[in-house]
Amino acid sequence: MGSILESTDVKNKLEDLSGVAVKPGENPYNALIEVCHGDPVESPLILISPVSEFYTGIAHEYITEIQALYAAHRLRRNAQQKQKFLDASFQELIIDPYLLRLENPHIEPGFKDTRNCMTFWGRPPIHVLELAGLIQEKLKAVAPDIWLMPQHRMHITTLELAFCRTPQEIEEIKETLKPMIPTIANYTYQHRARLVKPMISYDLSAFAVSFLPASGEPEVSPAPQLPDNAVVLDKGDSYSYHHLRRDMWDQAKAAGVTIDSRYIVPSAHITLGRYLSHKDHATPEQRKKWVEAIDEINEWLEREVWEKSDSEVIGEWVIGQERGLDVRVGTLWYGGGRTVLLGEGF
Repeated sequence: MGSILESTDVKNKLEDLSGVAVKPGENPYNALIEVCHGDPVESPLILISPVSEFYTGIAHEYITEIQALYAAHRLRRNAQQKQKFLDASFQELIIDPYLLRLENPHIEPGFKDTRNCMTFWGRPPIHVLELAGLIQEKLKAVAPDIWLMPQHRMHITTLELAFCRTPQEIEEIKETLKPMIPTIANYTYQHRARLVKPMISYDLSAFAVSFLPASGEPEVSPAPQLPDNAVVLDKGDSYSYHHLRRDMWDQAKAAGVTIDSRYIVPSAHITLGRYLSHKDHATPEQRKKWVEAIDEINEWLEREVWEKSDSEVIGEWVIGQERGLDVRVGTLWYGGGRTVLLGEGF
């Protein structure tokens, strides 16, 4: 009989730090949109506490409220986690016992991850993979023992439908959703949601590159290659990544699926890696070096990458570039599982 393991989610709950409350029973993504009054792009946001104390690097006179709330969430979380790393009472990192066994088979020979899930993934285009790979290199130089997500497995979870289920349960959900799967997978072909301003987000278990919903920033990523008869619903940045997530939730519910996500937070991130040992973070000096390196990389991103078309890497992503949404099932942790249908990209 295999080990009974505890997921890192139990010790490392990802809470919504944007300040938006969700009403029971409603589409949770609607809550933030309603707080932001539908988020018209031309609407100015008066930055008052607590958002203003965390939001930095404003590149425009106007920013959308949705972008500000996403920024508030990631900056608050980074500040919270930085404090944990530097705290004199620091005890240990939160090491994923599943990944540890998968990467080190000698710990428990024959170990299998049986946590089946169903999700809608966004797949990063080449220029975003190049960005993620460069950030991974910079982090690896500081902490050589970290585990890095292989680039071919990188993804952004647009919506998680179910997690920690049996294969049979996931198959039932897939069959319920089946009539809507082509619509969902190809949804981003017409509905363009743009992400900008990449930044490292981190905690005691993992680290990621996170983005913000765009708000009128210059377009710097490769132009889409579309046939002459392509139909695109051009709403500009008024159709945000959060609107896309709301629509995915509505599409799944309309198909008869009960959505069971681990967390609903204003975050648009690609996991870059995890910690599999304490070797690189065992001392206060090492932990200080780690958080300082993340701060330095984030400063470099803001200074050299944000809104730059001539930078070493491109810091913008329109969901659907190259590939549509990936409707995915199976043992999906760490980028695994299998594709049910991959939507058309542009």
